[in-house]
Amino acid sequence: MSDTRFIPCTVADLHTLQDIAINSYGDHYLYLWFDGGMWYIDRSFSDAALKKELSDPNTSFYFVYNSDKLVGFLKLNLNKPYEQYTAEEALELERIYLTKAASGKGIGTEAVKFTKTIAEELNKKVIWLKAMDSSRSVDFYEKNGFVKCGSAQLEFEQMKPEYRGMYVLKMEL
Repeated sequence: MSDTRFIPCTVADLHTLQDIAINSYGDHYLYLWFDGGMWYIDRSFSDAALKKELSDPNTSFYFVYNSDKLVGFLKLNLNKPYEQYTAEEALELERIYLTKAASGKGIGTEAVKFTKTIAEELNKKVIWLKAMDSSRSVDFYEKNGFVKCGSAQLEFEQMKPEYRGMYVLKMEL
């Protein structure tokens, strides 16, 4: 999928990031919430939340373009410890969010490859992430080299209880 590109986001890109975040999240996850996702969208994608994350040197956001069309974004936490791995050794893949129209076209696989390249450039020993245990994303990550290594539970009151379970997955490099 050579026509997929990853472009770093800066604070100047706040509203473009906000738009693609809300659109891609809305395409896939509103059913999880009693309030249709409004609490989570405000918590995660408000101006203040995104400005704070975009200003954090440990966090990197990338726009995902396919055929010159903005189709999603990627969020990496560059120095996030996991289990026996220190912050210097571990990178968290926090989000790959793609629009519904871009899903199922290999773009997510390209995002995983891109993340692996970043991790290798930073001399990381592991990439880890959390994926909802009720979603197909776990299968996607396993097909792309991740293995289940734990579980977690989200404690968001606004989230329907049957969707709060998460798997922790890792890819050792």
